[in-house]
Amino acid sequence: MSTAAIGPGLVSSSLGQAHRLRLSGEWTATHADDLEELVEETAKQLAGRQVALDLEQVSRVDTVGALLLDRLRRMIVASGGVSVIEGGRPEQRILIDAVATDTPRESVPPAKKGSAALMLVADIGRGVINAGNDLKAWMSFLGAIVVTLGRVIVHPSKFRFTSFVHHLELVGLRAVPIICLISFLVGAIVSQQSIFQLRYFGATIFVVDLIGILALRELGVLLTAIMLAGRSGSAFTAEIGSMKMREEIDAIRVMALDDIEVLILPRMLALIISLTLLAFLAEIAALAGGCVVALVYGGISLDVFLARLHETLTMDSFLVGMIKAPFMGLVIGLIATIEGMKVEGSAESLGIRTTASVVKSIFMVIVLDGIFAIFFAAIGL
Repeated sequence: MSTAAIGPGLVSSSLGQAHRLRLSGEWTATHADDLEELVEETAKQLAGRQVALDLEQVSRVDTVGALLLDRLRRMIVASGGVSVIEGGRPEQRILIDAVATDTPRESVPPAKKGSAALMLVADIGRGVINAGNDLKAWMSFLGAIVVTLGRVIVHPSKFRFTSFVHHLELVGLRAVPIICLISFLVGAIVSQQSIFQLRYFGATIFVVDLIGILALRELGVLLTAIMLAGRSGSAFTAEIGSMKMREEIDAIRVMALDDIEVLILPRMLALIISLTLLAFLAEIAALAGGCVVALVYGGISLDVFLARLHETLTMDSFLVGMIKAPFMGLVIGLIATIEGMKVEGSAESLGIRTTASVVKSIFMVIVLDGIFAIFFAAIGL
């Protein structure tokens, strides 16, 4: 066995491929320059070896010394060797372990990029995987909500009626003006454009059929769902996300309360009921907008408009639109609340999750509308 002094504060003992480094003295910021040079030299000499760092003779270690010890260990490991730390007082080992935990590891160099087509396929693959993960999370969360709803039905006293009424007012009542205004304007625009085109065929009267069926089957409920996704869905995500950031949800759980029962269920039910009622008002407003334009721009009298509307519309057209409303409300509420629960401890995370909530909600509303359109066409509605 051979022994050689590598420098002040460190002695190396070797036996075959195994090496023991006996550290001594003070590993502190006072000797930072000397120790940093010593660490670099030692790491080069012992690259790829099995090394044990013995701290028995170290009198003092501060954060700088702990960082340098951790750097020495990581440099030996990075060169293909093995490094362990032995001995030392408990407080020294605690400091070294804490520094090793908090020290950022060297980032793995990015893989060499392939062709643009290959990268596009990779991005699509990642998107599909993320979509699958989101779907699983939504189904799991929906299951928890259904279980909570069942428990509340069995024990009605657990239902947060005050919270439900509060959110019913915020989501439903206060949204009436903007929903009716937007629906009225869209109905008027659709009617004007339809009249402009139908005049070429002498079929202006058919604008009543078009605006009536479109408003009841698609326009009213779809506009309402998109508006509530941006207005109320984002608010739900921001509210729950802020509570998550301030650890209020953890406090609710500590008090033995169910966070889904307290926070999620009243919002979900309020959103479902509000969207259904607002969809009905949106349909009426869209018909009113179309009627005004037909009267002023198309020269169709009110009596003729109402008579034609009565002949054209059926209960099926009304039900097709209204049946979709609760499901769209469920999807918006589900996405909004689960995105809020995913918020982490930063304002950036809150902004990202709020944006994701609105985008995913609008996308899923349109997808759901397409699914319902296929279903109703298949059953002849």
